[in-house]
Amino acid sequence: MRINSAKKEHHVVAVAYDRLRTFEFGCVIELFAVQRPELNVDWYRFSVCTAEEHRIHAVGGLVMEIQHGLEILETADTIVIPAWRDIDEAPPERLLQSLRDAYQRGVRICSICTGVFVLAAAGLLHGKSVTTHWHHARLLAQRYPDTNVLPSALYVDEGQIMTSAGSAAGLDMLLHLVKSDYGHRVANRVAQRLVISFHREGRQQQLPKTKAVEKGENRIAGLVDWLRANLALPHTVSSLAKRAMMSERTLQRHFQETMGLPIMQWLALCRLEYAKELLVNGSFSIAKIAEISGHSSEATLRHQFRTHENLSPTAFRRGGLRGEYADGG
Repeated sequence: MRINSAKKEHHVVAVAYDRLRTFEFGCVIELFAVQRPELNVDWYRFSVCTAEEHRIHAVGGLVMEIQHGLEILETADTIVIPAWRDIDEAPPERLLQSLRDAYQRGVRICSICTGVFVLAAAGLLHGKSVTTHWHHARLLAQRYPDTNVLPSALYVDEGQIMTSAGSAAGLDMLLHLVKSDYGHRVANRVAQRLVISFHREGRQQQLPKTKAVEKGENRIAGLVDWLRANLALPHTVSSLAKRAMMSERTLQRHFQETMGLPIMQWLALCRLEYAKELLVNGSFSIAKIAEISGHSSEATLRHQFRTHENLSPTAFRRGGLRGEYADGG
């Protein structure tokens, strides 16, 4: 789904509930309720609704008055479920039916953290790839075996359905949503205003506790720290396996379990993120940035930017210095 920049009043509705998770809810408020005239686009219209009493209690002792009931979902273009209060408690049937109806109308429906259990209970995830907080991923997969659970992903975009991992990963998903609707320029300016990292790809790792960590094995953690400090060096699976004192197969398996990505794919994303920082915050040439960020050549760096950002390093730098990102260069 992509919002036409000329379209006004794209309506985002967040679903609140008693014992509301305030962090996840706050992320939705910050992304969609705050007006951003500096972006020079028709920003979202935002509402909150509830399937329960309009006066709800939130985590932390807060009491909230929610203006709208579920009827406002009939006007929604995007619905967000900011977590759920108890994965062992069935959501209200009225809410589940409203979500089914919205899905049939083509409404985009998103969940943060345990909110995915609400979408699953509504029957919206059959055959789809989804994620949730790593702590609940196994239970989600057991309860809904017809759903492909990706326990290490930050978020998963299935088009009409988007799901994210726990807490702050919701911000990554919501920024991805903004990028899908308005493009890189707007999404990255919003990230700057929030003082958070530029857009991250959904399949990047949650950094969960894994069996390796639980057993006290810190070779992967040590290797990750070393790689971050030595991005410019040439690396291969073979050389990294020797450094970690593992076989190549064992390294690949443990790294995938721990970080959620194959080691060389993770390394490529790390190098790209470092190159972004250097472009915006430094004065090095593109060729020098390619060298110190570990890319084999300037052409390789440009290819990575075209693949992941759909623009050139020069355009990324120019937009970053202006607080915006325009294609070209």
